[in-house]
Amino acid sequence: MTTVLITGANRGIGLELTRQYINQGAAVIAVSRNSSAELEALAESSLLRCYQLDLVNDQALAGLAKQLKGQVIDILLNNAGTMGRQNFAELGLKSGAFGSFNREEWHEILDINLCTPMRLAELLIDNVAASDNGRIITLTSMVGSMELNTVGGMYGYRASKAGVNAIMKSMAIDLAKRNIIATAIHPGFVRTDMSGPAAYIDVDESATGIIQVIDKLTADGAGKFWAWNGEFLPW
Repeated sequence: MTTVLITGANRGIGLELTRQYINQGAAVIAVSRNSSAELEALAESSLLRCYQLDLVNDQALAGLAKQLKGQVIDILLNNAGTMGRQNFAELGLKSGAFGSFNREEWHEILDINLCTPMRLAELLIDNVAASDNGRIITLTSMVGSMELNTVGGMYGYRASKAGVNAIMKSMAIDLAKRNIIATAIHPGFVRTDMSGPAAYIDVDESATGIIQVIDKLTADGAGKFWAWNGEFLPW
């Protein structure tokens, strides 16, 4: 049985990934800061284990790793993230625009989007390495692409996603010797509370695509900038 650990599993893409993996018969370890009625409904399944903790607290992350010691994790899926304090659904590209720099807000964005995937990978590396097909996946964004940035703005969020792309590229190289495939996947512009109704992809379509990309991953696909539909994006 495949075991998947998903962060930010209480809503949006993380919740839908949790639902779809359970429907496929996979065991899911759902990790989130808060719960939700939707996640609690899924918790009736014997395939789901839920852990609530602060994902930017290293002591809490270490505590999770201790609880999961000896647990094989086939897929570590870093989904939790933030676009910052400003409401992107209302402001669009004006959120995080030039002239709005706030150091504390940037720390919050980088902490969850960049630092948490790095720390969780380090803490759970033995769990993933124990799998016959270990994979570490981080959901990134096309806004982290230098080449595709033609409109500017979104400074903090762009920086966090460009940074996590670099992290996943290095993981792909460093962890290959442990037969672990590491890569980043852009989920698309998905209709969630964070992105708002202007987004053009439903969460179920995004999650289905993400799972298909993960299922088809081989060593040759490690360290690439994937999109949910199986295409590659430029760095």
